[in-house]
Amino acid sequence: MSPLGRPAKYTQEFRRDAVELVRSSGRPINEVARELGMSHETLRNWVRKHEQQNSGAGSAVPAGAGLSVADKDAEIARLHAQMAELRQEKEILRKAAAYFAKEMDR
Repeated sequence: MSPLGRPAKYTQEFRRDAVELVRSSGRPINEVARELGMSHETLRNWVRKHEQQNSGAGSAVPAGAGLSVADKDAEIARLHAQMAELRQEKEILRKAAAYFAKEMDR
């Protein structure tokens, strides 16, 4: 429960993962929040809090610290598969946009 006596809406693990997604993806907070189905202000507050907690000299932990080589390899493979899927989706959308643009000219 939160200090106000109501149950927390998001788990600590979800918060940590959401902040890491913002930090590692390089995408805007608004975009990540929309994808996660949450308020961008909530996510922005989590990111700020994380940055404040890790702003001390030498306290920043490199991404992937504490992961085994196998875990890192699995994550790289997952990201490659996701990238391939996103490239396919982008190509489909590009072709669809070209098709509809051509249809608009008729």
